[in-house]
Amino acid sequence: MSEAVSALKGESHAGFATVTEAGLSGMVTLRADLSATATRIALAGQGLKLPGAREIVAGEKGRFTAWMSPDELLVMCSYEDAPAVAAGLAHSLHTEHALVTNVSDARARFTIAGAKADQVLMKLCPVDFANLQPGEMRRTRAAQVAAAIWRSGPEELSLVCFRSVAAYVMGLLEVSARPGGELF
Repeated sequence: MSEAVSALKGESHAGFATVTEAGLSGMVTLRADLSATATRIALAGQGLKLPGAREIVAGEKGRFTAWMSPDELLVMCSYEDAPAVAAGLAHSLHTEHALVTNVSDARARFTIAGAKADQVLMKLCPVDFANLQPGEMRRTRAAQVAAAIWRSGPEELSLVCFRSVAAYVMGLLEVSARPGGELF
């Protein structure tokens, strides 16, 4: 069996902010009726909480649940845990109209860190970063590709995109973070 590798093997660039491909990340998509009791029970069984609209919430074991749309969640966990999380959710929801998919190998995650991390993404995303609150998940675009972003630390943002465009996104982030490119 081949060894799992992340899209860009942890590539990192330092400028006025540091951009890093975060390595292997576990991600599971859940499409279901988010108001159903069965969905809440299934999430709780995996140590997860149900987020509100446009929220990302922490659960147990370093797991997070992010609201992606009125009927879709993105569960983030360790890469090693993703198959078991997906199987556990699918088993719990087997009698419901639901779809659970391990998308870990189809996505890439980046972190943008530093006091001016917001400025890197301000150039790429149509988002009001001054009002992006901790715990808020935004689906948007980074230049020409779909992305989801959130504040993952006091001076850190995270971005998730499709693995197939990871090199393009890293290029965007690296150029946007180059010294001298600060907005203010």
